Formats: sequence, C-alpha cells, structure tokens
Amino acid sequence: HVQLVESGGGSVQVGGPLRLSCVASGDTIGRYCMGWFRQIPDKEREGVAGIESDGSTGYADSVKGRFTISQDSAKNILYLQMHSLKPEDTGMYYCAAYTALSRWFEGRPNYAGQGTQVTVS
Repeated sequence: HVQLVESGGGSVQVGGPLRLSCVASGDTIGRYCMGWFRQIPDKEREGVAGIESDGSTGYADSVKGRFTISQDSAKNILYLQMHSLKPEDTGMYYCAAYTALSRWFEGRPNYAGQGTQVTVS
C-alpha cells in the first residue's frame, strides 16, 4: 500500500501563502484519487481538495479560489498551494489516497499521512 509523508506546514501571517507537499512511497499516486483534508479543533474533518488520475480537481467551497491541488506523477508527490490564508484555515492538514472518488466525497481515505500543522495568525 502507499505510504504518505506531509511537509511544508508552519506558521504564516494572515493573507500569506504556504505550500504543502506529500511524498508518496510504496505505490504510484496515479493509481489513486488523491486529496487533502484538514482537522480543525472543535470542527469536523473537512475535505479540502482532491485530484483524480486524469487531473480533474475538486475543492471545498471554503477554499475555492485560494487553494490549488496538483501532483507530480514522475516524482510521486502531491502538493497543496495555499494563498490568502485566513485564521480559520488553521489546523492539521493530511494527505490522503482514495481507491475511489466516492470515498473522497464520503471522507473515507484508504491511506493518510501523519499530518502537518498549519497556523495562520
């Protein structure tokens, strides 16, 4: 199965950018629907962005126009470019792999990393 390791989190000022990376090993990300979800304290887990093997993408309404998901299949890396960050974006961000798009919509990843913390203030 695929192993996922996130990086790139940190503290950033309101309005600033941040790019998260997720290095995959053990399998090819092109075989999965890939995505990012976040866990914000006192809130339910939220699917932030997803990308299918054909490159089509989807975003939560809360991040549309500010976040961009992409992947480098040759390097087996998933990215999340974030702009215009807000305090409400603060949370733990997880990279995830889904064996079916339906699982992304359902918030049921097959595999997920350990997460990387994003703090916006």
